[in-house]
Amino acid sequence: MHAYRSHTCAELTKSNVGETVRLSGWVNRIRDHGGVLFIDLRDHYGMTQVLCDPDSAVFSQVEKVRSEWCIRIDGEVKARDESLINPRITTGEIEVYIRDIEVLGASAELPLIVFGDQEYPEETRLRYRYLDLRREAMQRNMTLRSDVVASFRRRMWDKNFREFQTPIITASSPEGARDFLVPSRLHPGKFYALPQAPQQFKQLIMMSGFDKYFQIAPCFRDEDPRADRSPTDFYQLDMEMSFVTQQDIFDTISPVIAGVFEEHGQGAKVDDPASWPQIPYKEAALKYGTDKPDLRNPIEMQDVSEHFRGSGFAIFAKLLEQDGTEIRAIPAPTGGSRKFCDRMNSFAQKEGLPGMGYIFWRDQGEGMEAAGPLAKNIGPERTEAIREQLGLGVGDAAFFLGGKPSAFERVAGKARDVIGEELNLTEQNRFAFAWIVDFPIYEKDEENGAIDFEHNPFSMPQGGMEALEGDPLAVKGYQYDLACNGYEIVSGAIRNHKPEIMFKAFELAGYDEAEVRKRFGALVNAFQYGAPPHGGCAAGIDRIVMLLAGTSNIREVIMFPMNQRAEDLMMNAPSEPTSDQLMELGLRVIPQE
Repeated sequence: MHAYRSHTCAELTKSNVGETVRLSGWVNRIRDHGGVLFIDLRDHYGMTQVLCDPDSAVFSQVEKVRSEWCIRIDGEVKARDESLINPRITTGEIEVYIRDIEVLGASAELPLIVFGDQEYPEETRLRYRYLDLRREAMQRNMTLRSDVVASFRRRMWDKNFREFQTPIITASSPEGARDFLVPSRLHPGKFYALPQAPQQFKQLIMMSGFDKYFQIAPCFRDEDPRADRSPTDFYQLDMEMSFVTQQDIFDTISPVIAGVFEEHGQGAKVDDPASWPQIPYKEAALKYGTDKPDLRNPIEMQDVSEHFRGSGFAIFAKLLEQDGTEIRAIPAPTGGSRKFCDRMNSFAQKEGLPGMGYIFWRDQGEGMEAAGPLAKNIGPERTEAIREQLGLGVGDAAFFLGGKPSAFERVAGKARDVIGEELNLTEQNRFAFAWIVDFPIYEKDEENGAIDFEHNPFSMPQGGMEALEGDPLAVKGYQYDLACNGYEIVSGAIRNHKPEIMFKAFELAGYDEAEVRKRFGALVNAFQYGAPPHGGCAAGIDRIVMLLAGTSNIREVIMFPMNQRAEDLMMNAPSEPTSDQLMELGLRVIPQE
């Protein structure tokens, strides 16, 4: 017999009754039933109930066993009585009578209990991550993650992509976040960077004549943490193709994404890729207040500025006299009660706005009546025009925000989500996808008026060089994101492969040709030797697994994540270097005041 096990803790069935078996695993739970000790023995695969009575030669040894001890047992498989069968586990028809036991690893007092669903502070869970990972939910999440990565790989190979690895130690590249820098020992005073993405390398692979590339790529960005984003590193399905249009990218990656969600979505509805809408960025901002809309929620915001221009509601009327302002309405079907409207007004105040105006419509017996402060101020004619535009009726409401969209859009988008959830309008058990397209390439800094890249700097502008001769803020790129249930899960672009267009694009953002050649020399040089049109995208593995696992915290699907302060509590990172290390690298740490 094998030194540790003849079977896993999920394998034994009635067909094994009478056999002598060997199992190894962790003590999940111990129960004393009238002197008979029952142990739920757990390994990665499942659970088996083993037991020992006082007549056993090893009973005294079994009595000493505690939770999370790692043990090996030999024993005889017996069938459970019909009334004691446990249908919740695969081994529920049998139990194993212990004949011999060996303690492989005793456990100290546990800082967190593995058995059950007790809640613990995240700091405790991350400090003792190896114990936290023993829990059933975490085992399930990490298995899901592995299976999702394997599924992506299979699907990409099936589409004739080849997997290539790109460097981890490389040069700095602007990807919209801070680099992690790595000092060079051999070149004092110079630094490598951990790649924010394999952007330049995957383009260079296309320059090298490889038609289709993919990689499960680690990416490193020194970012402020969020619940749906790791503050240090993450993994993405990175892909690139030559001789393609934007639609070719969509047609290639959409069925891959949909297939993974269908395979691992636990029966949730997955929208057919052929039906995924392509929504211009500007339209997404207007209708949903975000470029990553949750389309399970049917609410679409609308511009209702004309109904308030010159109206009796002075706050909105005066706002509209300023350039670049508008009034936007959020319809709320079935939300027509003062209690709900007051609750949403409080929500806006908690988000930092003065509040949200509202109108709700109710049945007064002799007909419909519009209620709320706004309705009284603007009068019945304007109120009725708003109701008709929004398609609302008795029992419905509408909420209003005004000013420059950049000041209220984020809150409007969040309010739309909250309204959809609270009024049960958001469809559950569904994955709804949308391509967001026509992103602006540039944005203006409100404080100093400087033009900078709004999105990926390597994207081909729509209209090519001609588009760059006009207003930079009007230039749209062949850039696209895929949104699912309120999260961005894919981002990509058709690349700018013409040096003259690339120099002009960077010039508008304040980079002269010399700077571009210095920072992206390999790419610029490669473009001079017959560069093919190419494009691609990257899908966030962590975020996709988070959605499939039904959690909103990305740390639940990462094996060893950092905490909110970008610290590894288990490994004590970041840590202070030794004096010898600093001296070898030619570095000195300046103490922070």
